[in-house]
Amino acid sequence: MKNSKQNKKVLVALSGGVDSAVTAKILLGQGYQVAAVYCLFWKEGAADSALESAQTVAEQLKIPLTALDLRQVFKEKVVDYFLTEYAAGLTPNPCVRCNKQVKLGELLKYAAANGFDYLATGHYLEVKGRPGKRYLLKGRDSKKDQSYFLYSLNAQELDHLLFPLGKYKKTRTRQKARKEQLVNAEKAESQDICFLSGPHNNFLKRHLKLEPGPIILEETGENIGEHQGLPLYTIGQRRGLEVGGTGPYYVVGFDYKKNILKVAATWNDSRLYRQDLLAKNINWNYPRPPRKNFPCLAVIRYGHPAEPCRLNLTPEGEIKVIFKKPQRAITAGQSIAFYRGRRLLGGGIIA
Repeated sequence: MKNSKQNKKVLVALSGGVDSAVTAKILLGQGYQVAAVYCLFWKEGAADSALESAQTVAEQLKIPLTALDLRQVFKEKVVDYFLTEYAAGLTPNPCVRCNKQVKLGELLKYAAANGFDYLATGHYLEVKGRPGKRYLLKGRDSKKDQSYFLYSLNAQELDHLLFPLGKYKKTRTRQKARKEQLVNAEKAESQDICFLSGPHNNFLKRHLKLEPGPIILEETGENIGEHQGLPLYTIGQRRGLEVGGTGPYYVVGFDYKKNILKVAATWNDSRLYRQDLLAKNINWNYPRPPRKNFPCLAVIRYGHPAEPCRLNLTPEGEIKVIFKKPQRAITAGQSIAFYRGRRLLGGGIIA
């Protein structure tokens, strides 16, 4: 019997890393017709060094590779957004934005225009459900799960996405790469924001107009130092305050009118805790949006534990999130994702 997958064309987003290489190898083994695409993204002051690695992998797997120049759209939709949000006093998550609008968004359009049935990536998560009703599950590897970054995808987009590593642990991915003798089997992972070529704050300092101002200790009202510009700081931050001789201190708030950075001297200061938040720009994948007292789990930043909460839909279409217990360092501009068990329900931006 002929493998039905032999008639299905898959475009694999090949990054040069081990995850995407193993993704391509798995799909070839399943009988798909596989081609690869490498995305050129904007990066400040640096040549793209991973294209050569992707070319080497594609040659080894004997699949065609296209380099797609997305530098301009990436700069406009991700980098400029990143800077605008920081300038407005928010702490954005550029990876959420990139996956929806560029890495997956642009590639889905490219795949459809070039006759591919699916786009596949090396993300660690699973797609379930029937066509038109698909939804996402957390990856089996809890340390690598990337569902948080993809809450904004809709069922129609999921109809054309494959995530072969969703059932894999990272150790198994690495083992498969070694077993298949892939050329990049031992390549180290990159953990940084991809368009930064150095420390996060150095990038902001180069691109934003920053105004120094006083650092005020909330407990006493004392001026204990000078900050370098409010966009460089986020709620709960300890490192980088550069208050000599004393501390540690933790950022608890901002006064934008007076250009004051507010800090506290203890990690568990009550000002750092909130029991509720408002989320906007909601994308909901569950059958029905929440109305009142909808129970679920919420993740307020990548890598943070999922916390029990209840959701209430506001008349404006935003979601009020009420946690079972107060949460530390809830940060405006970050993404929040909602779950029941492994199932991703949706998410939004913390307002």
